[in-house]
Amino acid sequence: MKIYDFIAIGLGPFNLSLAALTQPLDQADALFLEQRSDFNWHPGMMLEGTHLQTPFMSDLVTLADPTSPYSFLNYLKQHQKLYRFYIRENFFILRHEYNLYCQWVCRQLTNLRFNTRVTAISFDAEHHCYRLETRRPDGQDNGLYYARKLVIGTGPVPHRPDGCDTLGEHAIHSSEYLQQKPTLLEQPRISVIGGGQSAAEIVYDLLDEQRQRSFHLDWITRSPRYFPLEYSKLTLEMTSPEYVDYFHSLPMATRDTLLSQQQNLYKGINSDLINAIFDRLYEMDLHHAPRVRLLTNTAVSRVEASGAEFHLSLDHQEQQRHATLTTNALIFATGYRAALPEFLGGIANEICWDSKERLAVSRHYAIDKQQRLFVQNAELHSHGFVTPDLGMACYRNSVLLHKLLGWQPYAVEKKIAFQQFGFDEAGA
Repeated sequence: MKIYDFIAIGLGPFNLSLAALTQPLDQADALFLEQRSDFNWHPGMMLEGTHLQTPFMSDLVTLADPTSPYSFLNYLKQHQKLYRFYIRENFFILRHEYNLYCQWVCRQLTNLRFNTRVTAISFDAEHHCYRLETRRPDGQDNGLYYARKLVIGTGPVPHRPDGCDTLGEHAIHSSEYLQQKPTLLEQPRISVIGGGQSAAEIVYDLLDEQRQRSFHLDWITRSPRYFPLEYSKLTLEMTSPEYVDYFHSLPMATRDTLLSQQQNLYKGINSDLINAIFDRLYEMDLHHAPRVRLLTNTAVSRVEASGAEFHLSLDHQEQQRHATLTTNALIFATGYRAALPEFLGGIANEICWDSKERLAVSRHYAIDKQQRLFVQNAELHSHGFVTPDLGMACYRNSVLLHKLLGWQPYAVEKKIAFQQFGFDEAGA
């Protein structure tokens, strides 16, 4: 019976980064399981011209190992695109190119298993390891795997407001946008709900479509304005090991308050895109008034489906006034929520929870007292807004590998910021 040092479940960018950093380690025996047939990152939002919000150095490996053969720069070199990227003079990778890069890394790794869905996990007390039952999509060749430790990286799931899960085919989440776009464009009125980057990208794309079509477009957000993503350098220092230390050490109530105040640090819109939307509206207005309505401070309190229409109850949060809106298509750009997979049911008694029934995640990303279960991108409430940041993936994975293997294959930075986020034991 083969027992792996650890098995990671789910293959988004964070676990793919972990796989790429693990591959060269001869002393590490690890496996990465993914139920999909291949790597494909947010295919429903692969809009033309969209790019990452972090520079190219936030690839899968560079910030842990700049010499890794799995770096983005090596990807460019191997595809004879390095000089073109150099001449482009833009640090931000196009989203489609990032997806191609990740797929290129996948093809080189031998520790990945696609088409492998984990169905159940239990703890084998005799061998002191976890037992994973898996199934292939065709129902054939079911398997068993054993590992001393686990990393859960199945990722968050699309979130819609309560009661909006079964509204019909013309009410979609932003993650489905490109697949459903042809059908949506046939509707006379389209309403986008949400005030973040995904909503803005969809609105900009639909404004382009309006040049040839006659639909009306609404952009509705409960935020008081369309917040730009804050990207100043001293703010970027908060994406640092010491800020994670600081945030994790705060009382839970303080952390929750901070997160509500910091949304423009990770949920804001790229300022260039905000400007591009305004410029597009300005150009459209030269020919005729745009068939567009932008509503801020507006919460959608209720949605009812009636035939080919949706009736929205709207609440203006500052005026305390109410209104209704009738539309034919809804796009919920309302983000994602953390969700634990069902296969953890067999070891649920090992998992630690906080007083709000959220994962109690240790500073080093464990969710159990034995330090055998670890998570990727499930610790926003405990580690702060840097959790979904691609730029912190290599740091987190360096920390994880130390805990998973018992030795430290990659140097872990302790302090990178000029500023001090809290008082130390000696005071200020």
